[in-house]
Amino acid sequence: MCWECDNPGSTRQDYLDHVRDLIACHGWAVQGVERDRDRPPWAYTVGLTPRGQPELVVTGLPLTRATCLLNDVASHVLHAVAPRPGEQVPLRGGPLIEIVEVAEPSAHLVIAVEFYGPKIRALQLVHADDRGHWPWVVGYRGVRGGQPVLGARAPRVA
Repeated sequence: MCWECDNPGSTRQDYLDHVRDLIACHGWAVQGVERDRDRPPWAYTVGLTPRGQPELVVTGLPLTRATCLLNDVASHVLHAVAPRPGEQVPLRGGPLIEIVEVAEPSAHLVIAVEFYGPKIRALQLVHADDRGHWPWVVGYRGVRGGQPVLGARAPRVA
């Protein structure tokens, strides 16, 4: 259930304060967007920008899995160099991901934009399906609505 549903009568500012508290406590927060009729679920981080890192986004995964993936990669980028567009990363116990620079972060990361302005940077963690196929390959099997890719693929980085 969503935060607003769990907190009837709350305001948008109450929610932003809640996100701010999560960032203060954990270093970042994950904002989930539920599936709607035609679009798959997606999620993104809020809080990496002031630490000099791009925000992270993932589409086409159930919100619980998306949150785990984003938390794992966010904790990594705060202690190491962020992955580069075109880089493929095999995750322990998770899918193979490829990094894609998000073309228009301000169109997709609404809460992050409210906190840090429209010039934020973001990287998408594009994930292969259970057979190792990418969403740009014929035969990709993802969730209903697919896995929208929010930017152009970069040349593959070894």
